Amino acid sequence: MLSRQSRMRRGEEFEAAVRRGKRAGRPTLVVHFTISGEEPPLVGFVVSKAVGSAVTRNKVKRRLRHLMRDRLERLPRGSLLVVRANPPAASARFEHLAAELDLALDRLLRRRESSTGGHR
Repeated sequence: MLSRQSRMRRGEEFEAAVRRGKRAGRPTLVVHFTISGEEPPLVGFVVSKAVGSAVTRNKVKRRLRHLMRDRLERLPRGSLLVVRANPPAASARFEHLAAELDLALDRLLRRRESSTGGHR
């Protein structure tokens, strides 16, 4: 499970990541990423009713939290990351969800490195 101090809770943080951040989309999920300050990275999740019933949405959130726990150290300090699940995430296998998350994160982090000249 993702630690409490790594979870995004405030609406302003979600809004900053979604509105000001870069975005990388995959069929099962969309990842929004921005840097704001020097705090430890924060991760938030959005799983709408379009994904499925409450049981299905909670299952998707648990899977995403578990996947992000192992990937948290890849994020630079001050990161705000929002992972939004699309309806296909409900039926996606765990391995497929992990692969899609990795592709989206890699794309965003590569973009950031190229825009900062490789500096963090």
